[in-house]
Amino acid sequence: MRVTDTAQSAGTGSGEPENLPDQSVAKPLTRHRKLPADEAEVANKPKSPKPAETKTDIVLKKLRLAKGSTLEALIEATGWQAHSVRGFLSGTVKKKLGLSLLSEVGKDGVRRYRLDTKAKAV
Repeated sequence: MRVTDTAQSAGTGSGEPENLPDQSVAKPLTRHRKLPADEAEVANKPKSPKPAETKTDIVLKKLRLAKGSTLEALIEATGWQAHSVRGFLSGTVKKKLGLSLLSEVGKDGVRRYRLDTKAKAV
Protein backbone atom coordinates (compact mmCIF):
# COMPACT_ATOMS: atom_id res chain seq x y z
CA MET A 1 0.00 0.00 0.00
CA ARG A 2 1.16 3.40 -0.93
CA VAL A 3 0.36 6.60 0.85
CA THR A 4 -1.03 9.21 -1.45
CA ASP A 5 -1.86 12.82 -0.82
CA THR A 6 -5.38 12.80 0.37
CA ALA A 7 -7.29 15.01 2.71
CA GLN A 8 -7.28 12.24 5.30
CA SER A 9 -3.51 11.71 5.36
CA ALA A 10 -2.81 15.44 5.91
CA GLY A 11 -4.89 15.48 9.08
CA THR A 12 -3.34 12.33 10.56
CA GLY A 13 0.21 13.61 10.37
CA SER A 14 1.38 11.24 7.67
CA GLY A 15 2.73 12.40 4.36
CA GLU A 16 4.13 15.85 3.61
CA PRO A 17 4.05 18.55 6.29
CA GLU A 18 1.49 21.26 5.92
CA ASN A 19 2.52 24.36 4.09
CA LEU A 20 3.08 26.99 6.76
CA PRO A 21 3.63 30.66 6.06
CA ASP A 22 7.30 31.34 5.40
CA GLN A 23 8.96 32.51 8.57
CA SER A 24 12.61 33.40 8.56
CA VAL A 25 14.61 31.45 11.11
CA ALA A 26 17.57 33.80 11.31
CA LYS A 27 17.09 37.09 13.12
CA PRO A 28 17.73 40.23 11.12
CA LEU A 29 20.99 42.04 11.83
CA THR A 30 20.63 44.60 14.56
CA ARG A 31 22.37 47.91 14.21
CA HIS A 32 23.37 50.21 16.96
CA ARG A 33 21.01 53.08 17.18
CA LYS A 34 22.36 56.51 16.60
CA LEU A 35 22.17 58.90 19.48
CA PRO A 36 20.02 61.95 19.03
CA ALA A 37 22.02 65.14 18.65
CA ASP A 38 21.48 66.29 22.23
CA GLU A 39 22.59 62.92 23.68
CA ALA A 40 25.63 62.79 21.39
CA GLU A 41 26.76 66.19 22.64
CA VAL A 42 26.50 65.02 26.24
CA ALA A 43 28.49 61.88 25.48
CA ASN A 44 31.28 63.87 23.79
CA LYS A 45 31.30 66.67 26.36
CA PRO A 46 34.70 67.04 28.02
CA LYS A 47 35.07 66.25 31.69
CA SER A 48 35.21 69.04 34.23
CA PRO A 49 38.61 70.74 34.10
CA LYS A 50 39.23 70.43 37.86
CA PRO A 51 38.69 66.96 39.33
CA ALA A 52 37.42 66.58 42.87
CA GLU A 53 40.04 66.65 45.60
CA THR A 54 41.17 63.14 46.47
CA LYS A 55 41.99 61.80 49.91
CA THR A 56 45.65 61.70 48.90
CA ASP A 57 45.50 65.42 48.15
CA ILE A 58 43.83 66.10 51.49
CA VAL A 59 46.48 64.17 53.45
CA LEU A 60 49.38 65.78 51.58
CA LYS A 61 47.91 69.24 52.12
CA LYS A 62 47.67 68.59 55.89
CA LEU A 63 51.21 67.19 55.99
CA ARG A 64 52.59 70.31 54.28
CA LEU A 65 51.34 72.56 57.07
CA ALA A 66 54.12 74.07 59.22
CA LYS A 67 52.94 72.20 62.33
CA GLY A 68 52.04 69.07 60.37
CA SER A 69 49.06 66.97 61.36
CA THR A 70 48.15 64.48 64.04
CA LEU A 71 46.99 60.95 63.35
CA GLU A 72 43.54 61.83 64.69
CA ALA A 73 43.24 64.79 62.31
CA LEU A 74 44.17 62.60 59.34
CA ILE A 75 41.66 59.94 60.44
CA GLU A 76 38.93 62.57 60.68
CA ALA A 77 39.79 64.10 57.29
CA THR A 78 39.86 60.81 55.38
CA GLY A 79 37.51 58.52 57.28
CA TRP A 80 40.21 55.84 57.33
CA GLN A 81 41.18 53.72 60.30
CA ALA A 82 44.41 54.45 62.16
CA HIS A 83 46.34 51.53 60.64
CA SER A 84 45.28 52.63 57.15
CA VAL A 85 46.57 56.17 57.70
CA ARG A 86 49.90 54.86 59.04
CA GLY A 87 50.15 52.45 56.09
CA PHE A 88 49.45 55.30 53.67
CA LEU A 89 52.15 57.43 55.28
CA SER A 90 54.68 54.63 55.09
CA GLY A 91 53.80 53.04 51.77
CA THR A 92 52.56 55.88 49.62
CA VAL A 93 54.09 59.04 51.02
CA LYS A 94 57.53 57.67 51.87
CA LYS A 95 58.03 54.82 49.42
CA LYS A 96 55.97 55.55 46.31
CA LEU A 97 56.09 59.36 46.31
CA GLY A 98 59.59 59.48 47.80
CA LEU A 99 58.78 62.34 50.17
CA SER A 100 60.63 62.88 53.43
CA LEU A 101 58.19 62.39 56.30
CA LEU A 102 58.99 63.53 59.82
CA SER A 103 57.32 62.12 62.90
CA GLU A 104 57.74 64.20 66.05
CA VAL A 105 56.23 64.02 69.52
CA GLY A 106 55.40 67.47 70.88
CA LYS A 107 55.50 68.76 74.45
CA ASP A 108 51.86 67.78 74.81
CA GLY A 109 52.73 64.15 74.05
CA VAL A 110 50.86 64.08 70.74
CA ARG A 111 52.67 62.71 67.68
CA ARG A 112 52.60 64.94 64.61
CA TYR A 113 53.52 64.02 61.06
CA ARG A 114 54.80 66.55 58.54
CA LEU A 115 56.69 66.68 55.28
CA ASP A 116 60.28 67.90 55.48
CA THR A 117 60.65 70.28 52.59
CA LYS A 118 64.42 70.75 53.17
CA ALA A 119 65.53 67.12 53.09
CA LYS A 120 65.26 64.52 50.38
CA ALA A 121 63.88 61.08 51.16
CA VAL A 122 66.46 58.34 51.45
